[in-house]
Amino acid sequence: MKFFRHHKLISVALVGAAALTLTGLINPAHAADGGDKKSLSVSAKAPINTMDSSLNTDAYGAQSLNNTMEGLYRYTGQKLKPAVAQSIAKPTNDGKRYTIDLKKTKWSNGDPVTANDFVYAWQRMVDPKTGSQYSYIYSGIKNADAIVAGKKKPTELGIKALGPYKLQIDLDHPIPFFDTLMSSSQFYPLNKKVVEKLGDQYGLSSKGMVFNGPYKLQNWKVGDTEWTDVKNDSYWNAKNVKLNKVKYYTIADPNTGLNLYDTNVLDRYQNLNGDTARQLANSKEFGTDPSNSTYYLELNQKKIPALKNQKLRQAMSLTINRKDLANIILGKTGIPAHSLVPSKMSKDPQTGQDFTKTDQALADQKYTAYNPTLAKKLWQEGMKETGQKELNLTFTADNTDTTKKLAEYLQNNMEKDLPGLKLTISSVPFKTRLQREASGEFDMSTSAWNADYPDPTNFLDLATTGNPQNNGKYSNKAFDQQEKAATTTNANNPAARWQNMQNAQHILTQDQGIIPMYQDTTASLTKPGVCGFNITPTGQYDMAAVYKK
Repeated sequence: MKFFRHHKLISVALVGAAALTLTGLINPAHAADGGDKKSLSVSAKAPINTMDSSLNTDAYGAQSLNNTMEGLYRYTGQKLKPAVAQSIAKPTNDGKRYTIDLKKTKWSNGDPVTANDFVYAWQRMVDPKTGSQYSYIYSGIKNADAIVAGKKKPTELGIKALGPYKLQIDLDHPIPFFDTLMSSSQFYPLNKKVVEKLGDQYGLSSKGMVFNGPYKLQNWKVGDTEWTDVKNDSYWNAKNVKLNKVKYYTIADPNTGLNLYDTNVLDRYQNLNGDTARQLANSKEFGTDPSNSTYYLELNQKKIPALKNQKLRQAMSLTINRKDLANIILGKTGIPAHSLVPSKMSKDPQTGQDFTKTDQALADQKYTAYNPTLAKKLWQEGMKETGQKELNLTFTADNTDTTKKLAEYLQNNMEKDLPGLKLTISSVPFKTRLQREASGEFDMSTSAWNADYPDPTNFLDLATTGNPQNNGKYSNKAFDQQEKAATTTNANNPAARWQNMQNAQHILTQDQGIIPMYQDTTASLTKPGVCGFNITPTGQYDMAAVYKK
């Protein structure tokens, strides 16, 4: 997140034209003139697709859910704290049972938040009828896998209410990161009465919804590019929520965003990158926050069988100059990524060494080093092995200015270095790209993953066979075995578990089953006196802590 004054040099004429329509829709009384210390206006990169915590799959929806809902635990900055739970529970039964006492908290309509609200929400999440793409994240909770597979009933999930304010959670095996996992939006409670009343319309509009977090979402429906969070007076910790209102504006065009920031409509303009970030980097109002998120390429091996060839995937990766991509295309708002797992997120439990800096990880960087000569050699070998003389792929990417430039950069490099490859770029809205990936209607796409919990398995699981988020349908039995051992057999053995995850990352990197490009940082412009934007390990901001001096 960041700021600057010379940004008025960026296409001044275009700024005024691009912003005219949007600013004409905004009430000047809502401008960030510093007069209202209890209201904040910020930009959003994309609209909210759903407010159903069982169905949301993207970071933008997760931020809105984090603003308005709350689970057993909550991150405040980097610190995990009890939320609805009275305290962070210690597991029993060899790490397989959690008994959790709840605070007496309320929904925004005054209903009590009870243990049954968690039971209902968790059972709904794994119920195949719900169709959650995130149901796999419950793997390890007793019977979750069998329920998701349709072999057991949702009521057999390892969670039950021991009373209105006491939960018991049973696991199939210990989950080392279970505390952090329970802070994620997929584990929030739900008010059964409200969900069932709204039916298939639940989460598509704020009307009729109830919230148990710091804010309430108001006057929103799917497709809206503006929405407002207002303080939830029923929230158990409302006295420590600093703001009365947070207004969000979806802004795709940087010129529009800069104009709104300059004219005090925005207190904070987030997600700067590319040329904009480069020109603003020296501003006193400019800042960056590291994010545990990786941007990568997915290759649809089911739709395009040739992409099952390891050499073709390796060749495509070797055409990417990740340093140039981060510095030139992204304006230094990205860090070159040589693995799917982000750097500075996970450390060896014995040595404290970063997951991405081990001897094996450093040696594996040869698979992501810029090497067009080797890329051409491998490509020609792979094309011969698959019987291909040419390969025409549609490259699906978001329609933001920076992603368009990224796509053009990759298109230029790959077509130049890989004889017979033709990439046709399809720039589409974020929601459309997600839909195409989920339905398998893509050849190659830019995608990203933001940590749900700060553990390597959160990223490595994406590449396991059958994972709903494995849109490219990559499959490697040896990789699956290492991941399974890390999450089951060796869950209580930190050293062995670490080695399993290192082995899995090695296999994935060697295969380039998912091609990592860069690790994201969030760059923003923030008005003086706006404070408290503390990023969590999952990439969200605890908006309850934000305030104006």
